[in-house]
Amino acid sequence: MTVVLKLGGSVITEKDEPETIDDERLGAVAASVAGAETGRLVLVHGGGSFGHHHASAHGVSRTRGTHDVVAVREIHDAMKRLNDAVLDALSGRGVPAVPVHPFSAARRDGDGALDLPTRGVGTMLAEGFVPVLHGDVVAHVGEGATIVSGDELVVSLADGLGADRVGLCSTVPGVLDDAGEVIPEIGGYDEVARYLGESASTDVTGGMAAKVRALLDLEAPASVFGPGTLADFLAGGSPGTEIAREDEPT
Repeated sequence: MTVVLKLGGSVITEKDEPETIDDERLGAVAASVAGAETGRLVLVHGGGSFGHHHASAHGVSRTRGTHDVVAVREIHDAMKRLNDAVLDALSGRGVPAVPVHPFSAARRDGDGALDLPTRGVGTMLAEGFVPVLHGDVVAHVGEGATIVSGDELVVSLADGLGADRVGLCSTVPGVLDDAGEVIPEIGGYDEVARYLGESASTDVTGGMAAKVRALLDLEAPASVFGPGTLADFLAGGSPGTEIAREDEPT
């Protein structure tokens, strides 16, 4: 079984404090991963207070690029520092984690589509490693370099590797309705569109809307859940919100 798991940047860092690890939460995450028997596991982590801080300072986003080498290196180097911290936490608990830096592997086409070759990651899995990718800068045709998010990487990896399960560990316990309750299952975007539009929590709902749309396009079932139920997901459960596209009626 192949599992792709994303750790939100806000889960493992103090997002309001530049380049600050949440050591307690990262340690708990690493312990959960070390204690799991998932088969082939690929990890992706977000930027948290590392990449986002530098990307914002340089005005770089998924669509707005830069040709400034200093900006590219500052963003990428920050993400490598966070990646090293994640690798150290995992390795310290016996997880055979190895780094995969998207800046050296991925690219965006002129239309912004992400191209992430996954054969190398597949070989790492076959050889018993746990590849760990992260949000990063990537070369972008006509734009210099732009940002690739951890969510985008998850989708590319799940498709390219034929993942059996996908998990997004976030700071919220799942996709929430307008009463703040977890929606247990989503089979189509229209079911939850009214909860993911404009609201007082613009940042959260905007990000979650994009996640739900992307996950519904996957063949594999996905779960969105909080850190407290990570062990449940790794044990084969479907905590939080399960997202699986319903088959079209024939």
